Amino acid sequence: MPRAPSWRLDAAHYPVRGDFQTRFQDMDVNGHLNNVAIATLFESGRVFLNAQVQPLTERPSNERTMVAAIEINYLAEGDFPDPVHIASGFGRLGGTSWTIIQAMFQNGRAIATSDTVIVCRTDGQAKPLRAELIAGLTAKMVTPARN
Repeated sequence: MPRAPSWRLDAAHYPVRGDFQTRFQDMDVNGHLNNVAIATLFESGRVFLNAQVQPLTERPSNERTMVAAIEINYLAEGDFPDPVHIASGFGRLGGTSWTIIQAMFQNGRAIATSDTVIVCRTDGQAKPLRAELIAGLTAKMVTPARN
């Protein structure tokens, strides 16, 4: 796994941030947050992000979005009962898909990053993204550091 760029580990670069509670059942045999719990918490962060994009919440009935791929990089151990802070935003926008970029923090340190590719299908086919959807996604883009 390549090292994450430093901007990925700074919540200020993500337009949407929220705190999510961990649960006792999220622990593995070592007492740390398990990989399924981390994936579920990232999912909660994606739902939180998507709820803030009107063209996603009010999409046409013939439009569907679905996860095509997820990559999670585990950077440090997470613990129960401390909540996690998830920072999210949109990264790459394609013709029929986009990427959600996220980082998870606990007690001020980054514990994981996630990239999720979302595909959009209209009437069961890949079609270009609607202009309103592109505008909504663009408004919540991640702002990486410039070198």
